[in-house]
Amino acid sequence: MPAREITSVEELRSLTGQEVAVSDWLEVAQDRINLFADATGDHQWIHIDVERAKAESPYGTTIAHGFLTLSLLSYLMSQTVKIKLPIRMGINYGLNKVRFPSAVTAGSKVRARASLQSLDEIPGGQQLTWNITVEREGTDKPCCVAEWLVRYYV
Repeated sequence: MPAREITSVEELRSLTGQEVAVSDWLEVAQDRINLFADATGDHQWIHIDVERAKAESPYGTTIAHGFLTLSLLSYLMSQTVKIKLPIRMGINYGLNKVRFPSAVTAGSKVRARASLQSLDEIPGGQQLTWNITVEREGTDKPCCVAEWLVRYYV
């Protein structure tokens, strides 16, 4: 699905309190999980040992790191929302809250739902607070819920 383009601060402000966009599904393959384990040094068996996970994990397979799921927010949002303002720089300002209510099993697909919680003026630009819910295909319980702060400087 094409990204939603937002072309003005007024349009952004009008979207406050609403779901703005839903991303396409993205597969979280075992290769991606292994690469994340290598990048972070987190080689816990629940993530990388497929045979042991089949035998011992309550999920019957390996699962993605919670922080891997969280790290996908940048990609999922970039595919979902395009802010087309005269921006000099955009930065990830951080997170207020993050929870991982359910696991992302290897090979499953996830997508993000983005709601704009608030738009605040800051010196030189705007700060957006996004409520992001990451869903796993075929399940009702989200796998990640995050309140994400993004700043745009004009």
